[in-house]
Amino acid sequence: MSESFTEPPLIQFESVTKLYGNVLGVNDISLTLPQGAYGLLGPNGAGKSTLLNLLIGQLIPTRGTVHVLGQNPRHNPDLMRRIGFCPSFEGLYSSMTGLNWVTFLLELHGVKRCQARECATHCMNLVGMRDGMNRPIAAYSRGMRQRTKIAQAIAHDPQLLILDEPLSGLDPIGRAEMTEVLRNRIASGGSIILASHVLHEIEAVTDSFLLISGGRLLASGTADEVHKLLFDLPVEVQISCNDPQQLAGLIMSQGLADSVCLSRSPSGAELLRVATRRAAGFSAELPKWIAEHGLRVDEMKTADDSLQTLFNSLMKIHRGEL
Repeated sequence: MSESFTEPPLIQFESVTKLYGNVLGVNDISLTLPQGAYGLLGPNGAGKSTLLNLLIGQLIPTRGTVHVLGQNPRHNPDLMRRIGFCPSFEGLYSSMTGLNWVTFLLELHGVKRCQARECATHCMNLVGMRDGMNRPIAAYSRGMRQRTKIAQAIAHDPQLLILDEPLSGLDPIGRAEMTEVLRNRIASGGSIILASHVLHEIEAVTDSFLLISGGRLLASGTADEVHKLLFDLPVEVQISCNDPQQLAGLIMSQGLADSVCLSRSPSGAELLRVATRRAAGFSAELPKWIAEHGLRVDEMKTADDSLQTLFNSLMKIHRGEL
């Protein structure tokens, strides 16, 4: 009789709370994730870094238990060899070259010097540091330091990558290149936890999201479900069109907005801002108005703080206020 083995979950939190004195880091999180790629989305100060540091064993939960790949991460060097971590802070040795720094960290994992040098060189090339790997880190730009941090996280070919704001400080080209590196790892079967406060950064890498704010895990789902949340909760929509006054009248006549106001963009274009609790209904009616009244909508987007609005609304739901 053959035995069947079940692959352990990627991450398992059971009623996890972390307190810093009287300050709450994460609050009563229970979560089980199968192996795969996930984005941890939340505003600054939401508890993302605390959660990641619990995953790598840097922090001990005040209450509850944490398991990664079926193991307790605290004081577990064997597990750490299966995990790559890119922190948000910059703990690089500025007097070393980037290549020597990545090589040194591989040696700490137990890789022999010759092989460590070869792997480090490959990964520095992979992240676009071919021309800079032999320069001292003190001479690096912020984007170059970020690329080097990603190189050290992937150099030992970990089963799980844990990344805290990995695209911060990169220019648009660098973001696109590093996004492609992460996509390729996922395509080859690697697991990733990517923390960011920017929705489109995570969306470019994975379709699975965890929303965290105030130390609480508020929701999880796909990118489509996150966008649906944005439109099912109170939100502000900004619209650029050929006749914003007429569109404002149509929206108000149908009772689809709490308020509308007109403003101008820096280029002088007239904009319509719509605050609504019925964004889904408004979006459904807009194509009909365009066809019936000859409107031309050039752009429609949620306001820059829409994610913060989403998190605020989800917190109110948790408190029973919505």
